Parts: sequence; structure tokens; C-alpha cells
Amino acid sequence: MTKFADICINLTNSQLLNDADSVLARAREVGVDVHLLVGTDVQSSAESLALAKQFSTFSTAGVHPHDAAQIDGANWLGELAELAQQPEVVAIGETGLDFNRNYSPPEQQRACFNAQIDLATRIGKPLFVHDRESKGEVLASLLANGVPERVVIHCFTGTSSELQDYLEQDFYIGITGWITDAKRGQELRDLVPLIPLQRLLIETDAPFLKPHNLPDELSSGRKNEPAFLPWIAAYIAELRGLTVEEVATVTRQNA
Repeated sequence: MTKFADICINLTNSQLLNDADSVLARAREVGVDVHLLVGTDVQSSAESLALAKQFSTFSTAGVHPHDAAQIDGANWLGELAELAQQPEVVAIGETGLDFNRNYSPPEQQRACFNAQIDLATRIGKPLFVHDRESKGEVLASLLANGVPERVVIHCFTGTSSELQDYLEQDFYIGITGWITDAKRGQELRDLVPLIPLQRLLIETDAPFLKPHNLPDELSSGRKNEPAFLPWIAAYIAELRGLTVEEVATVTRQNA
């Protein structure tokens, strides 16, 4: 069976959490056997770690830009650092900048992001980054604060120039089901063949961004889940003239 790695599962989200056992079991049934459970604030990072321990998998610890304004207390960064000492926590994030919605004011996003860049550098773990409409500011912040050894740009939906800038820094690029969206995904479809295979990662971002190329029996309902990752891999394989096995193998090795 072809084996896959899903680098972004929001298992603490209410759409998945109550069915977590079945969600991961269905993923394993189709070969998705590496799961990265993503934290988006201190609480969800702790919960993701607990789930990672329960299911013998991996997690991240971080504060998402949407949640930057909700940081509670002065020791939030210390709490993340403590979580990150656990072997299951393999990256700092999800962090970054999101100026599309500004659920948190930009200045608070910047301060929160900069602190986590520094944390990832200090403890030597990868940085798991969200960039939506920062217009180059994510990269500028990384360069100004010191780029961690390994950086993942998760759910990349940016421009050609942004992709080139990230690849020049040897960042990893995560691709989601966005690529299968007929209305929104054309620019991404054009760019994905330009990503060096050694920098390519695949992810569902479950329960969000369900692939549009699912068979009819799986496409009903709104929830995405890691068992749908093979359809993202298949779409990328067709775009790049590769087999699904080749895409699965290289992205799993990268993960």
C-alpha cells in the first residue's frame, strides 16, 4: 500500500475531535500513516500534544495569527516552549501573518510571530508558517529575526514571486486541496510544477479545504479529513507527470 504523510490536521477542531479515533483509523486504511496534529493557541497545542501521545503521532505548538490577540498572560511563550520540549512536538506553529481577515490586529500578529520565530531558532525545531496576504512581510520578518534552520510554508496560496522568494530560502511548501478548486486554484496549479520535489509537502488542513476531486460517495458534507490526502497527491501527480506513488514517497520523506 502506498504510504502518505499529512502535515496538517486540526484534530482539536470540533468537527474532528469527537470522532478522532475513526478519523485517524480511516486515514490509516488508505495509507495515510503519518499525521501532524496542529496547535493554533496554547490550549489547542496542549490538546494536540495529548492526542499525539494517545495516537502515537506528532504535533506542533504555536499561536495562529487569528489568535494573536487572545494570548492570555505574560508566559504564553514559556508555555509553548515547555510543550515543545516533548518529543512528539516536532515544530513551532501554526504561526505567521494573515492580513486577509485581520481577526487579530496586525501589530499583535507581528509581535506574536516574531516571538515564535525566535523560539523555533532557540530550541532548534522547524517553524510551521501561515501566510495569507502578508505581501512579503512574512519573509521580511523571518529575515529580520533570523531564519530557523527549517521552515514550512503551510497551505501555500501565494504568487509566483512569493513562491520564488520562499524557494530561494530553501523553505518547504505545503499544498492542500486548494489546488483542486476550479475557481480559486488556477494560479496554484500553474505554480506547483515549479516546486522542487525535495521541497514539496502535502496536507489536508482537515477539516478545512476538502478536495474537489473526490468521488461522489465521499464528496457529500463539508468536513475534510486526512483520509482524503491521496486525492490531493493524485491531482499533484497528474500536474507534474508523476505517479501517485512517487508523490507520496517523496513528500513522506520530506515530512
